Amino acid sequence: MSDLPAFFEQLWLARFVILKGLGVTVSISLLAIAFGSALGVLVGLALAYGKGPVRFAVRAYTDIVRGTPVLVLVLASYYVSAAVGVDLGPFSAGVLALAVFCSSHVGEIVRGGLQAIPIGQTEAAKAIGLTFGQTFANVLWPQALRQFLPAWVNTAAEMVKASTLLSVIGVTELLLRTQEIISRNFMSLQFYFFAGLLYFVVNFTIERFGKYVERKTAVPT
Repeated sequence: MSDLPAFFEQLWLARFVILKGLGVTVSISLLAIAFGSALGVLVGLALAYGKGPVRFAVRAYTDIVRGTPVLVLVLASYYVSAAVGVDLGPFSAGVLALAVFCSSHVGEIVRGGLQAIPIGQTEAAKAIGLTFGQTFANVLWPQALRQFLPAWVNTAAEMVKASTLLSVIGVTELLLRTQEIISRNFMSLQFYFFAGLLYFVVNFTIERFGKYVERKTAVPT
């Protein structure tokens, strides 16, 4: 308990550094989730309804990305892009790596949700003259969303946790900022615990958002 006042004093001194790191973590996570989810929907559509060559190519993409450690994707997006003359920078490379990883998981989630819908509903939509776009937007998507939303929340939370790996390419996210603070005051236990609490708050917010969308999209009983 005697260390508690000293911890709060150091925490107050480092408040802006921590807030900057938290802001970077939240920004990267939101961008990766948004772009990864958008690409994942396209991946899921290709896996569920794509023709042979398209489905094969997308399946290969999904399997390769899902089988690759996130850290390898992060390093590849940063160093390989620089080697081919594309200077993404640490932040953009990190977002790209996480978005690609997110898209492979969301794609499988969307595929499962779409294929769980009875084929008769798609055939009925065709019978009344709906295009595939109209069928997807009005028939398939609302039902699939209710099924894959919990799994999507888990994937979004994983992206927040995976953002800690971006410190290896120099992204000054929350974990790296915390390590910098600890290198000055040596309060590793206290500041790591506080960083963990902040990660929990971010993921808890994502979970609450998922529950809110789940309630809004629930079928009235």
